[in-house]
Amino acid sequence: MKKLLSALFLGLILVLSACGGGGDEGTTDDSANDETTEEQTGEDSGEGTDEGTSDSGDGETVDTAAAEKVYQNNCASCHGGELGGGMGPALTEVGSKYSAEDIVGIIKNGKGGMPAQDQVSDDDAQLVASWLATMK
Repeated sequence: MKKLLSALFLGLILVLSACGGGGDEGTTDDSANDETTEEQTGEDSGEGTDEGTSDSGDGETVDTAAAEKVYQNNCASCHGGELGGGMGPALTEVGSKYSAEDIVGIIKNGKGGMPAQDQVSDDDAQLVASWLATMK
C-alpha cells in the first residue's frame, strides 16, 4: 500500500511540475535567446520590412519574436516547442478553431485538462493569443 501511494505521489509531482511553466524570471541564462537575437539583427537589416511581425487577421500586427518567447517560457512544456503538442494538444492550427479573444480566455481560465495560467500577464496572454490566432 505504501508503494502504491508513493508511486502516485511521485507521478503527481511529475505531472504538476511539467505543466507549471514560467517561474524563470530570476534566471540569467539567455544564451539561446542571445543567438536568436544576433541572427535576427543580422537578417533584419533591410529598411521598411516588417519581418518578425505577422498580421493577426483583424488589422493588428503581432510581434512574433516576443510572442514566441512568451510561448517558450510558459506554454512549450505542455504544447511542444514547435506547437506540435505533447502533454497538451498541438497548436499548429489553433487559429482556425479559436479567435484571439477565445485563446486569451483559455489561457486565463483554463479549459479541459489545462489549468488557468495565472503566471501569464494579461498583456502576454493577449500577445500570445494574437500570435496563435494566426496559426490556421
